[in-house]
Amino acid sequence: MTALSARFRRLPMDVWFEPLLIVVVGAGYLIWYLNTTFTETESAALTWSSLQTTILDHIKLTAVATVIVVVIAIPLGIVLTRPWARLLNPIAINLANVGQAAPAVGLLVLFTFWLGTGFRTAVIGLVVYAVLPILQNTIVGLRQVDQRTVEASRGIGMSAVRTLVLVELPLAVPVILNGVRTALVILVGTATLSTFIGATSLGTLITTGVTLFLPKLLISGAILVGLLALIVDWLGRLVELAATPRGI
Repeated sequence: MTALSARFRRLPMDVWFEPLLIVVVGAGYLIWYLNTTFTETESAALTWSSLQTTILDHIKLTAVATVIVVVIAIPLGIVLTRPWARLLNPIAINLANVGQAAPAVGLLVLFTFWLGTGFRTAVIGLVVYAVLPILQNTIVGLRQVDQRTVEASRGIGMSAVRTLVLVELPLAVPVILNGVRTALVILVGTATLSTFIGATSLGTLITTGVTLFLPKLLISGAILVGLLALIVDWLGRLVELAATPRGI
């Protein structure tokens, strides 16, 4: 029991506090939901079958955008830390900054004029909006690796590719995954805006609540988005903790 409590104390606070917060907020919402009288429109939107579809659509939108962002940003970040490509670094960061600095709604509307409405346009807008955290953290993480470690691995005969895969990336993993977590939370929140361009998400509950003045529907959408963001952030933290090499 002593060993178990000691191990628990060694865990970072967010690893156990965040799920506790999720349970408390989720239980509070469930109690409120079961003891509240809804209008016919609210009841139709908040039945489990309808709510399940909306939540799954939101998760699908977030997951697809995240996979694309990771596939683009991490390899690009690796390339930009290579000596022969460092001159391109400011250009890439500034382009990513443009996507991050632009208002999310404005960005989605601009892409709608170009690509039309729907799921594909929402994914592209989200990808542009979330590239910066992962790209920047990949660059920072790889640059923080001690160059003496890199030189030592090259000195024992390892190729540049093996050094990158076996030395640099494992040491940069905590910083890179922190960027992925940040991007995930951004995507979960920003995905609510996709409802304005015809892609279903939890934002549908929020916009319907605002448009028809249904505060209970608005509150439900906001709480569910918040819970989803907390769950995603916590799962990302667990992956980050598991993937971090011992001693870092």
